Amino acid sequence: MKKKAAKDMQEEKVEELQTEELQENKEESVEDKKNEAMAELEKQILGLEEENKKLVDQVKRTQAELINYRCRKDKEVADSLKYCNQGIITDLIPVVDNFERAIKLDDNNLTDELSKFLVGFKMIYSSLSGILKNYGVEEISRQGEIFDPTLEQSLLTDKVEELDNEVVIEVLQKGYKLKDRVIRPASVKINQK
Repeated sequence: MKKKAAKDMQEEKVEELQTEELQENKEESVEDKKNEAMAELEKQILGLEEENKKLVDQVKRTQAELINYRCRKDKEVADSLKYCNQGIITDLIPVVDNFERAIKLDDNNLTDELSKFLVGFKMIYSSLSGILKNYGVEEISRQGEIFDPTLEQSLLTDKVEELDNEVVIEVLQKGYKLKDRVIRPASVKINQK
């Protein structure tokens, strides 16, 4: 019996040791699982932070593009309103040219009846010129100034020694600007030495 009791005690001790060993293994296993889970969560957090940064960057870019689009659209609308009369003004400019040609007739060599027509033409011309000025139309007539290709086109050249090179000698056809936009460049003759 003593042997049996000693054997039972030994078995109990072995079982106790095995239980302790199992307990330690379980604790290590639980600790390993916790560490693995923490590592996995940290990876997910890093991935989510990176994705968040990308999305924030994308939102900022989209907002900047929207602001730029609005600015472009506002500028287009403002330009459209600013130059909305350009088409009709461009069509009226040849009429103004014709009135100017008619007005240049010598008043002394005309009959009384033709002189009366000329007075009417002058009134119509001054009225039309006033209307164009009210809408921001300006004449480009730069005779005696240095040639500017943004405002004028050179059709002829001449050689005049008294004038500097590239000086506008004569305006062949007036140019016009609508506010700050050239709608018809002046046709000029320039000095070439």
